[in-house]
Amino acid sequence: MAEQRQRALSTSGEALYKILALEKGATYDEIKKSYRKLALKYHPDKNPDDPEAAEKFKEINNAHATLTDLSKRNIYDKYGSLGLYVAEQFGEENVNTYFMLSSWWAKGLFAVCGLLTGCYLCCCLCCCFNCCCGKCKPKAPEGEQQEFCVSPEDLEEQIKNDMERDGETPIMLQPTNVTEKTQLIGDRHRSYRTES
Repeated sequence: MAEQRQRALSTSGEALYKILALEKGATYDEIKKSYRKLALKYHPDKNPDDPEAAEKFKEINNAHATLTDLSKRNIYDKYGSLGLYVAEQFGEENVNTYFMLSSWWAKGLFAVCGLLTGCYLCCCLCCCFNCCCGKCKPKAPEGEQQEFCVSPEDLEEQIKNDMERDGETPIMLQPTNVTEKTQLIGDRHRSYRTES
């Protein structure tokens, strides 16, 4: 019975208020005042030989940290400690979405859609056979050319063969007689005069 009550508190959003000896919906000042009072009472320095006081002090700090953070407090007030757990796992902005999708009506809607469409497996198999395997893939109209992929190695070989057939040989190596000096002007002297 006590375990069931603790579980009910974890989803109702009241347990942290009870730790601080407050009612749900307490103001920020009330939380702060109660925290200071209880923290002084259960502080480990004042109770060095009491391990239960140290544990209680940790609970008080956790309750204070959660209830003074506005976004965490809103989540806790609405969904309890389960909401805080979901916020840790999926992010605070996704808590409402998580609880909406896990509600009974969302699960029912998903089941009804599955029954109305036959089953989800049929849709998955249809997509797989049409797209992935390609056996049932729709054919391109006869007037249009079908797209296909060529591997880079085959493309290089095709370019090389086309160039050799046209009489052009691709340059594969750098010339060996290259010097650092480049002769800009040849042996004969160039003239830039125009003849009129």
